[in-house]
Amino acid sequence: MDRLAGIQEFVAVVDAGGFSAAAQKLHLSRSAVGKAIARLEERLGVRLCHRTTRAFQLTSDGHAFYEHCVRILAELDIAENAMTSDKEQPAGRLRLSVPVIFGRRCVAPVIADIARQYSELRFDVSFTDRPVDLIDESYDLVVRNSALPDSAVLTARRIARQRMTICAAPAYLAARGTPRNIEDIAEHDSIVYGRDGNTRSWVFPNGKGGTYTAPARSRLILDDLEAAADMAVAGMGLAWLPCWLIRERVHSGTLVRVLPDIEPLVFDTFAVWPKAPFMPARLRVLIDALASRLPGMTGADGEIKSAA
Repeated sequence: MDRLAGIQEFVAVVDAGGFSAAAQKLHLSRSAVGKAIARLEERLGVRLCHRTTRAFQLTSDGHAFYEHCVRILAELDIAENAMTSDKEQPAGRLRLSVPVIFGRRCVAPVIADIARQYSELRFDVSFTDRPVDLIDESYDLVVRNSALPDSAVLTARRIARQRMTICAAPAYLAARGTPRNIEDIAEHDSIVYGRDGNTRSWVFPNGKGGTYTAPARSRLILDDLEAAADMAVAGMGLAWLPCWLIRERVHSGTLVRVLPDIEPLVFDTFAVWPKAPFMPARLRVLIDALASRLPGMTGADGEIKSAA
């Protein structure tokens, strides 16, 4: 018995969202795909999906089986790539999770270039700031703006550095005054990043290996950094943002840095993926491209620099 029979067809139907699209991708007839999945269901003794001529929907068993199938096919890809990675172009599917703004502004352009270079690569990208479980949610790679905790099942590589800075609109500073030290921040309105009831503190190195927190008074709490930058441009208060995000606004004069001589927090951005004996060529190409390209977007040390 071929225990893999029907699995590729099943995953293709789920990924494509229907039988016709999957059949076209697999270069099979719709009937052949449907029969392969029917035989798979018969062998398993469960219903994997509900389907009509117009609709396709996974059952709860189908959802669980799909996650296992994706991992099985990924392991097969790893084994095959170990034998052929030096002989073939990167190919296959990569499922990624990236932060919303950093992902859109910095990671997405790299993905676009890789996709143009390798026509056999497919990308499934989720833009979210929520914590994700890389293993349970079957991601091939996640990009995260925090250090990787000790893990026996994950591997990480630093791909960028982000330098934080306080900024404000010239009109706001003209009306409210410019802070002369960290303590002055408490007298100002602040635009703060927050999500799910938690806000991000404005943190600075203390010169002794630790950090201290600026006394920011959060008048506006937003879960979108781009919106926070826009609010700062509108004169709504001080904001603590990554230098790469406000670089163009600083160069155009719509924002200015506040307390630029104070040592900023610089934090690392990591690519994280499951540990495996072999790395698929498609994953290695993407990670190498991110590590090569992102420092040019964020600055080698996250600094504000001219785009020229």
